[in-house]
Amino acid sequence: MDFTVARRRMVEQQIAARGITDPRVLSAMLTVPRHLFVGTGLQSHAYSDASLPIGEKQTISQPYMVAVMTAALELKGEERILEVGTGSGYQTAVLSRLVKRVYSVERIPILASRARKVLDQLQMSNINIKVSDGTVGWQDQAPFAGILVAAGSPDVPKNYLQQLDVGGKLVLPVGDQQHQVLTRIIRQEDGTFKREQLMDCRFVPLIGEQGWLSDAVT
Repeated sequence: MDFTVARRRMVEQQIAARGITDPRVLSAMLTVPRHLFVGTGLQSHAYSDASLPIGEKQTISQPYMVAVMTAALELKGEERILEVGTGSGYQTAVLSRLVKRVYSVERIPILASRARKVLDQLQMSNINIKVSDGTVGWQDQAPFAGILVAAGSPDVPKNYLQQLDVGGKLVLPVGDQQHQVLTRIIRQEDGTFKREQLMDCRFVPLIGEQGWLSDAVT
């Protein structure tokens, strides 16, 4: 399989054709080798229009969803970003092409280790990964110009709002464990938060102190 051709088709047909116009996002997704972030048995499906299992009851998000969430941050290039849910590391890799530094939190050690291995293989050196409860963020490195959460939360964790810089954007799915709405929250200069609903979606649950207590469907 020619992964370069498959990746170009993915960007053209699944992402650009659906309205994602940010040239930096399109370029990042054109260059990051998505097939390296899934198991060898799934590599032929890596550029399909679907999420894929990565083990530990987790998934690598659909390419279009990765693009939507990344574009919603409106990145310029000098930002420090918090990602919650490293997972396979693919979204992390896309972000690393677009910002100064990515701080990524993953609660499952084996996933964090696998992601780190692939990211190191790709020589992506502007990424810090920590194994921790992602719902509490990364206080030591706050504030962040953007926070991207790749798991569905029953509400917006307060720590994310506190760790968001003025003008910063928080993008996360909010809802129950069956259905969420992708939401963008922007911190205003007066300390208030502007909230926007972007689209319906479905993610694995955000597990932790300020999220769901378990992944049992409620």
